[in-house]
Amino acid sequence: MWRRTMILKRLIYILPVLIFAVCATPAFAARKFVAAVLTSDMPRYKEAYRAFVKGLAAKGYGEGEVEFVTQTPNPDPISWANSVRKFNALDPDILVTFGAPATLSATQEVLRMPIVFVDVYGPVETGISRSMTKAGGNLCGVSSKVPMTTLIKAMMAIRPVKTLGILYNSRERGSYVQMQEIKRLAAQQGFAVLEANVPVASGLDAALTHLLSKSDCLFVSESSVVNRGMDKVMHKAMSAKVPVISLAPEAAGKGALVSLEVSPTEQGQLAANHVAKILSGMKPGDLPILTPRKVDLVINLGSAKSLDLQVPFRVLSLATKVIK
Repeated sequence: MWRRTMILKRLIYILPVLIFAVCATPAFAARKFVAAVLTSDMPRYKEAYRAFVKGLAAKGYGEGEVEFVTQTPNPDPISWANSVRKFNALDPDILVTFGAPATLSATQEVLRMPIVFVDVYGPVETGISRSMTKAGGNLCGVSSKVPMTTLIKAMMAIRPVKTLGILYNSRERGSYVQMQEIKRLAAQQGFAVLEANVPVASGLDAALTHLLSKSDCLFVSESSVVNRGMDKVMHKAMSAKVPVISLAPEAAGKGALVSLEVSPTEQGQLAANHVAKILSGMKPGDLPILTPRKVDLVINLGSAKSLDLQVPFRVLSLATKVIK
């Protein structure tokens, strides 16, 4: 009798623990681990990441169901690779990379883990994807490529360009691809190109001095190093009466005469759609590379006035945003 009583007491004590373990284990096992590497701390990547997290929550994968961990390394190849290696060791369910540099590092370091890239200018041209239909393997993502010719034609309609200066960073593949596209357009449209490679921030001043003394327009490529110094670029360009054009989000808001911009928010939302599909069982290599539908041609009339330039009505009619 005494022994039976003790067994019953032990069962009463252990049973709640067993029930808790049985109930809790499936919920814990279902919790997903999503890692993200941002190429730099640029606002565009932060905005895209916020939209990604919000979009994923709308698909039923909020912070209660998903553990999010991010890395924002310094904008250099060693730091990008180290961030990817850290996550590779932790083995998350999905790695989300923002920007071409972080994505390229991921493709070199990760073999099997699903990778969803965001804000990559020219996935095919950068060597990240085999085609725009399917990236193949463990990859899929969102392209930020826009028609460069639209930007150039808008500038030419305001004032013909004889020599276009280009600020780019050879370490950031998207920036390099944009420089190459400008050079191809220059050969077609008959203007000269003067380029300046800025792989580190300390080289920006010398590059600007060189370009602004010999160019009548300045193209600022999408580079973390260059875009961090956008205020300096705008100040020196306006002082030299040289208009600036760019594809960088918010470039016109900072003083660029013309910009052609893709929304980081829409890119983050599109990436969330892909990640939700992968978490539900789809293979990343079977998903297409997505392209945002909304592209804004932005004209800054305040900058035009400071540069003593008149913006023709036909250019204003094409613009989706006008800054006064």
